[in-house]
Amino acid sequence: MGVGDEWLVSQMQDILIHGKKAFDGCAMEMGKMLAETIMYMEREELAGPDYHPVYSHLRKWASQPGSVFIGGSKVRVNHPRLRDAEGETVLRSYQQLKDPTQFSDELLAKVLRGLSGRKYKETILQTAGAFGISSGSISNRVVEATERQLSELLDRDLSGINVFAVFLDTVHRGGSAFIVALGLDQKGKKHNLGFWEGATENNEICLELFNDLELRGLKLGKDILFVTDGGSGIIKALKNRYGSDLIHQRCTIHKDRNIQSHLPKRRRKEAHRRFRIALSMKSYSDAKGELELLEKWLRETNESAADSLVEAMEEILTLHRLQVPELLRKTLHSTNLIEGVFYQVRRMERNIKRYRSSKMSRRWLGACLIQAEKQFRLVQGYQSIPLVIKNIQQQQMKEIKKAA
Repeated sequence: MGVGDEWLVSQMQDILIHGKKAFDGCAMEMGKMLAETIMYMEREELAGPDYHPVYSHLRKWASQPGSVFIGGSKVRVNHPRLRDAEGETVLRSYQQLKDPTQFSDELLAKVLRGLSGRKYKETILQTAGAFGISSGSISNRVVEATERQLSELLDRDLSGINVFAVFLDTVHRGGSAFIVALGLDQKGKKHNLGFWEGATENNEICLELFNDLELRGLKLGKDILFVTDGGSGIIKALKNRYGSDLIHQRCTIHKDRNIQSHLPKRRRKEAHRRFRIALSMKSYSDAKGELELLEKWLRETNESAADSLVEAMEEILTLHRLQVPELLRKTLHSTNLIEGVFYQVRRMERNIKRYRSSKMSRRWLGACLIQAEKQFRLVQGYQSIPLVIKNIQQQQMKEIKKAA
């Protein structure tokens, strides 16, 4: 074996030892060389060295120009040939390297893990010209992949989800407001249901979101628990669509902050302490009693703070009224569940400096929500969901009897 063959062997051994990570981690100028190495080494394995053939009917037959996909782009390579008595034998590695689909998904996954377009250009695209890969061709691959995932999110069938609770919140990006719905099913599993874009968080945009979810098969109604941060547009849309007696839990963290914002700094710590004590009560009556005491204390300092508490008191206590066990109550008392998803979205997009269009904003939000779903786990206290559903049904039956 010559010096060149020994180099090829050593390169192939490195790839075999480190696996796919070594291949992906190589600088782009090595991509063409490694692709040719794989094909030449496969031919060597099948036919054997020139001085000691493995099979008498297989012969190496020089090479010819060909092309493979590296990084989602077509690259010219020297394609080694192998022949037998019946004609040419196509190398399996050559067939695999001609498949452009797998790298596109991998590229997208890397981008979503933090290798944004800007960083990718700095580390990879500077060497792409050596074998014909342009930045445009790679960005087009990313666009195609994010388009597919956006479609997967917004067109998915929701009829198979038995939703127990829906969290609604707004994320602002690219000058637009995106109202996002996160569902929690009866088994405690989270689902990204969809989003709707508007200039602001308003009643009409929220209603469009509800229409879209229901058209895709999601069953919403008065027996579903809705959790929101208190935004007036979302609350108005919920009441217009499902009635003023819907099951609505206001985010206690947002309400706590809102109350404190009306108070002088020296009073905020005490207001927070009293508010948390009230919510820690197990029964509805005890929690309401503590909140009423807090209201009286607030009125001595700031009427607006007291009014803010009274305005949302019953919606703050929805979980107490439904007798939700403490562990599940920690999951449902705030919008932290959906804000955790927003945190992942922001982390994935942290290097995007400017959204050039609504289409780009929608595409990236959809792709990031799909990626975030891979980290979803069952929520704390999910075992209590059947009990809460039973409590909801019993409460609604009592209200029906009262109305009759």
